[in-house]
Amino acid sequence: MLDPRDIYDVDADVAERVDAAAVRGAGPVLVHAVRGFVDAGHAGQVAVDHLVGAGPSERLVTFDVDQLVDYRSRRPAMTFDSGWTHYDAPELVVDLLADAHGVPYLLLHGVEPDTQWERWVAAVQQVVERFEVPLVVGMHGIPMGVPHTRPVSVTAHATRDDLVIDHTSFFGTVQVPGSASALLELRLGESGHDAMGFAVHVPHYLAQAPFPAAGLAGLRHVERATGLDLGLAALEPAAADVLHEVDRQVEGSSDVAAVVQALEEQYDAFTRSVGRTSLLAQASDLPTADEIGAELEQFLAEQSEGGDATG
Repeated sequence: MLDPRDIYDVDADVAERVDAAAVRGAGPVLVHAVRGFVDAGHAGQVAVDHLVGAGPSERLVTFDVDQLVDYRSRRPAMTFDSGWTHYDAPELVVDLLADAHGVPYLLLHGVEPDTQWERWVAAVQQVVERFEVPLVVGMHGIPMGVPHTRPVSVTAHATRDDLVIDHTSFFGTVQVPGSASALLELRLGESGHDAMGFAVHVPHYLAQAPFPAAGLAGLRHVERATGLDLGLAALEPAAADVLHEVDRQVEGSSDVAAVVQALEEQYDAFTRSVGRTSLLAQASDLPTADEIGAELEQFLAEQSEGGDATG
């Protein structure tokens, strides 16, 4: 593996402030949500936008995306107006932020690396060790056969079982496509660092559009895991507005309302039988997740022809 130190730069002035804020050898926690892997309901991006917009931030680490991004598979946008006027350059960075009480923390965000995952993970581990980060926490959204009318749930995972002891396990052993974030958690655990993550369950019929309730739910779990105050009240109006609009559209079709009710029955059956290896309880008389998703997606697409289906 090539030297990880050659794919990132650290701002020395910001690094001094991070060091000065450390208390008795304990540095700031690191929260991460990178774009490129599955992020149903844009849960991770909703979270990042909220955190970055909540107050001042300083750029601590900048990764060399020219070495990490495959531009031909994920082409950045460019603006043409009688000539090229703007290039939307991809970024992968670590920012220094502070919570509502001034407690500093780090936020890793931007595009997921396309290449050199092991080298990038090693680079992030160097940052974790350089700034004595006690806990690394990630989040993103995954599409699930759940109704929007029930509390948003999550699948929690961690490098030590006791970090997620209070969370219900919704899955047994499964194999899924890998991600740079998942590899980061795995490698940090192998090196003795505490890391955890939250996969937010997003109704699959809402997976393609921003679903603020998912970002809000994920950040609430981040708050509980880290002790940070992330000012989440600011996200509540947007989450409520989208849920209200979805309710309005579902109520406009008895067929779709029946499908949502079926999902509710499956969800409620599961909550009464925690311990199953699948989020969906056995119910042969209910439609499958694919059937439900197809019907709802068609309905919401028809409703959104004159505007955004989720407001």
